[in-house]
Amino acid sequence: MSHPVEGETHTFERTFTTGEVERFADLSGDRQPQHTEPDDEGRLMVHGLLTATLPTKVGGDLEVLATEMTFQFCRPVYTGQPIACTWTFDSVEERDDRYAITVDVNCKNGENEAVLTGSIEGLIWKDT
Repeated sequence: MSHPVEGETHTFERTFTTGEVERFADLSGDRQPQHTEPDDEGRLMVHGLLTATLPTKVGGDLEVLATEMTFQFCRPVYTGQPIACTWTFDSVEERDDRYAITVDVNCKNGENEAVLTGSIEGLIWKDT
């Protein structure tokens, strides 16, 4: 990747499926009824940490190694609901071998309501 720039944004959109929520429930051991029993509309509530894979996907694409992540889960996410994640570099500090970064994360549903917000601190190694 080229070096990160303050104010630079990246976006990723995804719609979680029932199968993904079921697999995450098995993997995480979090099998609460809202994640395993459909609501009146046939949807499952997506686990908060599964929702948090949206910003981690962006970070993975950018080869970010996170040192701290803070998330606020603002409202539930359900299967079949498109969620868009916007990642914005708040600060970029160049060092000898890396860029130290802070990032603002904002994930919204199709009604433009925040479902997850947060911040990430980490680094991106410079190409050697």
